[in-house]
Amino acid sequence: MSSTLGFYGGVGSVTGANFMLRTDNATVLVDCGLVQGSEFATEINSANFAYNPSEVAVLLVTHAHADHIGRIPKLVKDGFKGIIYSTKPTKDLAAVMFEDALKIMEMEAAREKRDPLYAAEDIRAALALWETAKYHEEIHLSDTLSANFLDAGHILGSAIVEVTRDGKKIVFTGDLGNNPQPLLAAPDIPHDYDYMVMESVYGDRSHEQVEERTNLLKGYIEDTIKKQGTLIIPAFSLERTQAMLYEINNMVESGDIEPIKTFLDSPLAIKVTSIYRNSIEYLKPEIQEQIKTGDDIFAFEGLKFTETIKESNQIARTKGAKIIIAGSGMSHGGRIRQHEVEFLDDPSTTLLLVGYQTTGSIGRLLQDGAKKVWIDRKQVKVKAKIATIRGFSGHADRDQLVNFVYEGGGEKAKQIFVTMGEEKASLFLTQRLRDYVGAKAVAPEPNAEIEIDF
Repeated sequence: MSSTLGFYGGVGSVTGANFMLRTDNATVLVDCGLVQGSEFATEINSANFAYNPSEVAVLLVTHAHADHIGRIPKLVKDGFKGIIYSTKPTKDLAAVMFEDALKIMEMEAAREKRDPLYAAEDIRAALALWETAKYHEEIHLSDTLSANFLDAGHILGSAIVEVTRDGKKIVFTGDLGNNPQPLLAAPDIPHDYDYMVMESVYGDRSHEQVEERTNLLKGYIEDTIKKQGTLIIPAFSLERTQAMLYEINNMVESGDIEPIKTFLDSPLAIKVTSIYRNSIEYLKPEIQEQIKTGDDIFAFEGLKFTETIKESNQIARTKGAKIIIAGSGMSHGGRIRQHEVEFLDDPSTTLLLVGYQTTGSIGRLLQDGAKKVWIDRKQVKVKAKIATIRGFSGHADRDQLVNFVYEGGGEKAKQIFVTMGEEKASLFLTQRLRDYVGAKAVAPEPNAEIEIDF
């Protein structure tokens, strides 16, 4: 019995995850994400899918980051009428992520005199097709196919997808969490699988700063207070922002730092934080216990949620030391850009990068030492200190990825497909899995359609 795996996105790059399992009686898609960071991203995202969306029976969603869900409304617009499955937090988060993305797309489309990728009715149609399942709950896909979700430990509700057929199993890792995470448990380890499609964002790097990340953050906050300057944190609205709030909350509540004016300047992050508050059973046990004792982990003295543009504009006129947490995490959109224009030429400012910066993004240019950057058609001199804490990454690093395969007995798998990373990261991890685990690992080509024994 043979099936095919199609790699229609998330190959040769971190973003745009889009994988297809085609059997003789069902076509299953795993993730349908946006390509981000590339100068050709708009063109790529607007292009027709490499397959007919109307022929897809099921879409399994690993988690709610845009590079895994961002083209789902377009998939529906282009003819998909099947069932979408994810965990409940993923569906809840996707709803607000879609709404936020549409606003940005409509503005960009109007400026560039083109149609947006999708419309509000496509979002509603997608959510109407969407069903949810808990971790380890069997999902019936067809007469012979079933699936279930394991905890990926990456963001709230993130899942590893296992698909089984007649005793055979294929695993799609989605994005795997960096352990330990401030809010989430370690990823589950799948076993006894025949094939795996795995991520490799940090496949060639390690997070040396995991153990010291809290102290590093504390140091940058203390330096900001001392200089009466500004600490700007471009943070992904989903997970990274909540981790930052949790860490600062603990420092303030324990007295490790004095209260400091902190602005969460992201309507999306504010909505996401509300979903976190309503999904505490998906947080790790010690966090659940902390909340049960009465600590609101997303609230502390000095914190203000700024929802309106007027409130956002007033931040620059706020005197004294302050922290600004705003999206997007790679500075390719959102309110963070206005703060970068305002503060990057000030030596008392620190711009703190706490997440992956894709090639070509403003964040990556700053991380690589650019002295001038163009932001919203303005050239900005960079006099601020640019700092990075890699330990807050939401992704497993090189060693964690290797251990993930090793602990699950990956050397027995028929094939491991290494995806969702820049080419050099995927190739590095592929070789490391061969050398250290004895796994049959390969990095597929974009749009490859590979026959598998499944």
